[in-house]
Amino acid sequence: MGPPKQDHFYMSAYGGDDEAEEHLVLSAHTDSTQHSYLNSPIVEDDSVSVHQSQPRRPAHQLSVRRAVEREEQERRDAARASGLYGEPLQEYEYDDGHYDQGSFTSLSKPYGRREHADDDEYGIMEKLDDSHRDREYVSQPSRGPSMYQRMRLMDDGDDENDTALKRASTLLKRQLSKRRSGAPDGALRRSLLANGGSSESYGEGNIPMQELTSDHHLNSIPGDAGMMDPDTPDTTVPFGADGSGSFRTVHIGNRESNARYKYKHNKVSTAKYNFLTFLPKFLFEQFSKYANVFFLFTGCIQQIDGVTPTSRWTTIVPLGVVLAATAVKELAEDLKRHKSDKEMNKSSARVLVGTMFEERSWRDLVVGDIVRVENREAIPADLVLLSSSEPEGMCYIETSNLDGETNLKVKQALPETAGLLRPADLTSLHGHLKTEMPNDSLYTFEGTMVSEGGKLGFKEMPLGPTQVLLRGAILRNTDWIYAVVIFTGHETKLMRNATAAPIKRTNVEKTTNRQIIFLFIILLTLAVLSAVGSQVLTSRSRDQLAYLMLPQGEGAKTFVKNILTFIILYNNLIPISLIVTMEVVKFQQAQLINADMDMYDETSDTPALARTSSLVEELGQVEYIFSDKTGTLTCNIMEFRQCSIGGIMYSDIVEAGKRARIVNGAVVGQYDFTQLREHMRDSERKSQLHEFFQLLATCHTVIPEQHADAPNGIEYQASSPDEGALVKGATLIDYIFHTRRPRSITVSIMGVDQEFEVLNINEFNSTRKRMSAVLRCPDGSIKLYCKGADTVILERIDESRGAPVATTLRHLEEYATEGLRTLCIAMRDISAEEYRTWSAMHAKASTTLTNRQQELDRVAEIIERDMVLLGATAIEDKLQDGVPQTIYTLAQAGIKIWVLTGDRQETAINIGYSCKLIQEDFSLIICNESTHWETKEFLQKKLDAIREGRGSNIDLESLALIIDGRSLDFALEKDVEMLFLELATLCRAVICCRVSPLQKALVVKLVKRRRKAILLAIGDGANDVSMIQAAHVGVGISGQEGLQAARSADFAIAQFRYLRKLLLVHGAWSYHRLSKMILFSFYKNIALYITQFWFAIFNMFSGQTIYESWSITFYTVFFTVMPPFAIGVFDQFLNARSLDRYPEMYKMGQTGVFFNVRSFWGWAINAFYHSLILFFLGTAMLYDDSERDGLVDGQWVYGVIIYTAVLTTVLLKAALITNMWTKWTVLAIPGSLVLWFVFLPIYSLVAPKFRTSTEYEGILGHTYTNPRFWLTVALLPVLCIMRDYGYKFLKRMYFTKPYHIVQEIQKFNIPDYRPRMERFKKAVHKARLLQRLRRTRGFAFSQTEGGQEKVIRAYDTTLQKPSGF
Repeated sequence: MGPPKQDHFYMSAYGGDDEAEEHLVLSAHTDSTQHSYLNSPIVEDDSVSVHQSQPRRPAHQLSVRRAVEREEQERRDAARASGLYGEPLQEYEYDDGHYDQGSFTSLSKPYGRREHADDDEYGIMEKLDDSHRDREYVSQPSRGPSMYQRMRLMDDGDDENDTALKRASTLLKRQLSKRRSGAPDGALRRSLLANGGSSESYGEGNIPMQELTSDHHLNSIPGDAGMMDPDTPDTTVPFGADGSGSFRTVHIGNRESNARYKYKHNKVSTAKYNFLTFLPKFLFEQFSKYANVFFLFTGCIQQIDGVTPTSRWTTIVPLGVVLAATAVKELAEDLKRHKSDKEMNKSSARVLVGTMFEERSWRDLVVGDIVRVENREAIPADLVLLSSSEPEGMCYIETSNLDGETNLKVKQALPETAGLLRPADLTSLHGHLKTEMPNDSLYTFEGTMVSEGGKLGFKEMPLGPTQVLLRGAILRNTDWIYAVVIFTGHETKLMRNATAAPIKRTNVEKTTNRQIIFLFIILLTLAVLSAVGSQVLTSRSRDQLAYLMLPQGEGAKTFVKNILTFIILYNNLIPISLIVTMEVVKFQQAQLINADMDMYDETSDTPALARTSSLVEELGQVEYIFSDKTGTLTCNIMEFRQCSIGGIMYSDIVEAGKRARIVNGAVVGQYDFTQLREHMRDSERKSQLHEFFQLLATCHTVIPEQHADAPNGIEYQASSPDEGALVKGATLIDYIFHTRRPRSITVSIMGVDQEFEVLNINEFNSTRKRMSAVLRCPDGSIKLYCKGADTVILERIDESRGAPVATTLRHLEEYATEGLRTLCIAMRDISAEEYRTWSAMHAKASTTLTNRQQELDRVAEIIERDMVLLGATAIEDKLQDGVPQTIYTLAQAGIKIWVLTGDRQETAINIGYSCKLIQEDFSLIICNESTHWETKEFLQKKLDAIREGRGSNIDLESLALIIDGRSLDFALEKDVEMLFLELATLCRAVICCRVSPLQKALVVKLVKRRRKAILLAIGDGANDVSMIQAAHVGVGISGQEGLQAARSADFAIAQFRYLRKLLLVHGAWSYHRLSKMILFSFYKNIALYITQFWFAIFNMFSGQTIYESWSITFYTVFFTVMPPFAIGVFDQFLNARSLDRYPEMYKMGQTGVFFNVRSFWGWAINAFYHSLILFFLGTAMLYDDSERDGLVDGQWVYGVIIYTAVLTTVLLKAALITNMWTKWTVLAIPGSLVLWFVFLPIYSLVAPKFRTSTEYEGILGHTYTNPRFWLTVALLPVLCIMRDYGYKFLKRMYFTKPYHIVQEIQKFNIPDYRPRMERFKKAVHKARLLQRLRRTRGFAFSQTEGGQEKVIRAYDTTLQKPSGF
C-alpha cells in the first residue's frame, strides 16, 4: 500500500541566470517528516528531479537561488582544504592502491597532480606520458564524494529543518554547478518524493507514485521500475531534452487519436535530391562553378543583335550539352541512393491489428503502433518495450550500429507490462504515453505510461532509457518482443544524429574556380583594352572609314558594345569543355575503382564501389583519416586462442618452430589443444587444468540458448564478447556450460553433468578490473573463482603457494606482442564459516542506501585475497585482414589517423597497439576529466609541456592523445576547442573513446573548419553516417553492422585494408591525372585564343575573328578533347606497385605539387609564349600571301594555317607530358591531328553547300597544295616545344624530385634495399613493445558494468519460453 499523499516539499525549475522569474524554491514550513527521501530506496545515486516551471511563490517562501550562488563561491574556496571534489588536503596511500582523502576513500588516484623539480628530458616526458600509470587509476577519474558523503560533512548540530535546507542547498548547488559547466547530471531524472510514511514501507523496486497536478505535466520517476541499462553513459538532460519541459502524447494502438498530432511518417531518405529539389539544388551546384556562370553570361549576350562576331549558338548549345550530361550523371548516382532507401523502407514489420499481427512495410508504421520484433531483426523505429520472451520482460540488443559497442545491452520492460505475452493481452492495454520531444540524445529518455483501465487498471508508470529500443539496433538472443512505436522516420534518435547529404566540392574544383576568376579578369582586361583600342583608332581614322557609316555621338554605347563583342571573341579563353571533361574523366576514374579486382572481397562477393565520382581526386590529398573501430578495424569477433596454465603454454594452432619440448628439465614452447585434452586425462597437472577450465565454464554471467544450428547446439548470449569467447573456449576442452537457473548452473564436464550453486557474483567494473563468482561445487566445497587484469590479480595472489608468477608474466608479454587481449585466472577455497561471515557482510552492503557500489567493492576486496594463480588466457579481438600494415603504410604516407569509437578506453587503446596506430615508443596523453575547467587546464598543461620540449632532444612527434566522451564534450566548447585541436594535431594518433555519433561529426567539423586539410572518414555503422557526411570524403565499409554507412558514403569498400590502394594508388593517380588534365585544358585554350588578341592589333580592334566560328567550337569539342581524356583516364606517373612500395609519394598530393597557383600560372605564361611564337612568326612567314597565279591566300587561308600550327603545338605538348603511352593515347594525340586533316577538306566542301559556313569555300586548294602551309605547320610547333623539352630536361637532371627517382627505379627495375632495414625495424619494434608491456598492459574485458547478477537471477533456461501468440 502506498504512502499517503503529501504536499510537495521541493520543486525546482531552472532557467538562465538572468531569468528572475524562475526560482529554485524550497518551502519554508517544511517539517522533519518530509525528508524520508534521504533513506528512500529509490535514490541510489546523486539524485535530484526537475519538474515543470512553477508560478511565482509568495514572499513568505524561501528562495535558495541566491543562497546557492553565495555558497558556491564559499565551496570553491573550501574545496581544496576540505577535499570534497577530489582535491585532498592529505593523501595516504595504502598497499592496495587506495588513497585516503580525508573523510572518504577514493578508488582513483588524484589525477595529473605531479610536481616536477625540473624540466629535463625525463621531467618533460613524465608530464606528457600518462601511459606509465596503471590504467586502473586512469579509467575512472575521481569525481569527489557522493551526495551522501557531502551531507555527512555538514554540521550535525543544526536542527532538522536547517539541516534539510543545507542538504537540499548542496544538492541544488551541485546541479547548478554541473549545468553551468555543461556536465551531464545522471541523477537529474530521479524524483525526490515527499511522503509521510517511512521509507522502510517500500521494498527495493517498489516505487511510490505521485499524482499529476495542474502544475506537473509529467513527473518522471524511473527509480527501479525497470533495470537501468548499466552501460548507458550518464548524460541525461532536462525533460524534453531541450530544457523546455514540453512533451508529446502517444495513444497506444490508436491510429485515429494519433493522427491529429500529424507525427512524421516512418519513411527515411538519405538521397541527395528528390523530385522537387533536384532542379534548384542541381542548378545551384552547377552554377557555383564560375565557368558555367561565365558561359551562361556569354551565351546570353551572344543573343544580342549586332554584338556577337560569331554564331549565337556556339556557346549556349555546348553549355546545354554539358549541363545535360552532368545532370544525367547526378541522377544516375542519386537513383542508387533512392534504391537503397526504398529497400530499407520496404522492410517488413509486424503490426498489431485487432488481435492479429499483420505484415506491413517499415514506411507504413505510425506512432502508437504495437509491433512485434523477432530475433536478429532490426528495430524499425524508436520503441518502448512492453514485454518479451525473456524473464521479467528483458531483452538483449546489439547497438554497434549506434554507438560502436559489440557487447549486448540489456533492456527491460516495466514490471506492469512484462506479463502482456499474447495479442489478446495487448488489446486490453488502454492508455497513452507522455514522452519527451524528439532529440538526438542516444542515452537518455523521459516519459510516463498512463494506463486508463483495462488489464493494468488506472495508474501511471515512469519510463526511462531502459525501456527504449532505438532504430538501428538489432534484437539478439531474444525470440520476440512487443513494443509501441514512439518516434518514426526522421524523428528517431538515429536519424536526428544524421545530417542531410551535403553538397561536397573538392579542393581542386575550388582552386579551378579561383583560376577561372583570374582568367575572367584577364579576359575582361583584354576586352577593355581592345574596346579602348577600337575607340582610339576609330576616332583617329574616322575620315578614312566613311564607307563603314559609323554612327555619330554614340561613343559610350559603342564602347560597351565593343566590350561585349570582345568578351564573346575571347570567351573560350576559359575552356567550355573543361567542366564536362572533368565530369567524364572523374566518372571513368570511378569506373576504374569499381573494376579493380584487388579491392574485390571474395568472401562477401563485394567489389569496391564509387557511389559518387565527384570526389575521386580528393582521395589523393587526404591528410586526416577519422575511423570507427568496431567493424572497421576489427571484425566484431572474439576468439579464444591461447592460455597459460601452471606455467605451461597451450595454443589452438602451434607453429612448427614453437612446438613444446623439454630443455634442461623445463618445458619450452607450446602444446596444442589436442595435447591439452591428453594432459587432462593422465597428467600430473590435471587437477590444475581441471580448475582452470571449470573456472572458465562457471565464472561468468553468460546465458545459454538452445539452437540447433549453433556449435554443441548452444548459442551463448553475453553482455561481454570476451566472456562469450572464454565460455566457448572451455567447450573446446569438453567443459560445456548448457543450463542456467536463478540459483545454479549446470556444466557438462567430459560428458558428465555437474551442477554448481551460484552463491554470489562480485561484478566487474572499470575500477575493480575483475569479476569473481562464489560457487558451491557438487562436492559441497565453496570456491571463489576470479578473473581480471594482471595488474589487479597478481597483487592478490598468495605467492607462498608457489604460483609461477614470473613465467605467467613472461607468457602475458608474449601474448600481448601478438596483439592478444589477456586475463589472469585465479581461485581460492573458502571455508563454510568464512563464507557465512562474509555473506552477512555482502548482504548488508547490497541493501545499504549509502555508497552501495563502493560498499560492495569493499566487501569483495575482503574475500578476493590470498588466491592461487591458475594461469592466463589470450583472446584475439580479431582485426580485419591487413589492418596493421595498412595503418602503418598510411602513416608513412603522412596521413594522421584518428579513431573515434563508442567503445571503452582500455579496449580502444589495446586495439590501437595491435593495429599499429600507437607505436611502442609513443607517449600517451590520456584525458579523462569531468568538468570544463579541468579539461581546459589539462589540455593547456600538456600543450605547454610540448612547447617546452620542442627545444630539447626529445622526439615529441611520438605522441598519442586518448580522450573520453565526457572530456571531449568540454574540449569541443568554443573556449577550449583550439587547445584541443592544437594538441591533437601535434599528435601522430588520436583516439576518442565513448563518443556519440554527433560527437564524431563535431570532431570532424572542427578539424575541417580550422585546418586547411582534406579529411576522410570511414565507418561501417549507422552511428558513423554523420561523421562520414561531415568529412570531405566519406568511405563506408559493407560490414556486419549493415549497409547504412556504405549507402551514405561517397565510396564503399568491403574491408579496411582496401583503403590502402584506394588512397595510395587510385587517389594518387586521380589527383595527378586530373591536375594535368585541367592545366592542359587551360593551356590549349589560352594558346589558341590569345592569338585572337594579337590579330585584333592588326585589324584595328574591329572585333573580326581570325578563325571560322564553328572551327573555334570544334577546337574544344572535337580536336583537342581526346588528349585530356587520355591523360585524365590512362596516364600513370608511377605504376601501382611503385606507389604502394613508396607511400611517401602520396605526400605530393597533400602538398599540392601537381596543381597549385604557381603551376597554373606557369602553364598560362607558357601558353602566352607559344601564342606569341605561333602568331607573329606565322604572320611573318605568311606575310607575302600572293601565289604563282597572282591570287592571294586571304584571311581564312591565313587563319587555317595558324589554326593548324596551334593544334599541332598543343598535341605535341600533350605528347610531351604523357608518362605512359597506351593504344588510347595513340588514338587521342596523333589521332586528333589526323582527324583535323580529314575534317578540313570535308567541311570546306560540305558546309558551303548547306550555307552553314561559307568562309571555307574554295580554301582547300590554297592550303594542302601550299608549301608554306606545311613549312609553317612543321617548323613553328617544333620551335615552341623545344623550350618545353629543355625545361623538362633541366628540371629532371638538376632539380630532381622524389618521384623522378622512383620513375628511374621503376624503369630500370632497380632492386629495393629496404628489406634489410625492415628486419632491423622489427627487432627494434619487439624490444620497444616489451618495454611498453612491462610498463602497462591492457586486459580483455568490455563487459557491461553492474546489473548482470540481476539478469542471471531472473533466468531459468529449463523453462519453455512463451511464444507470444
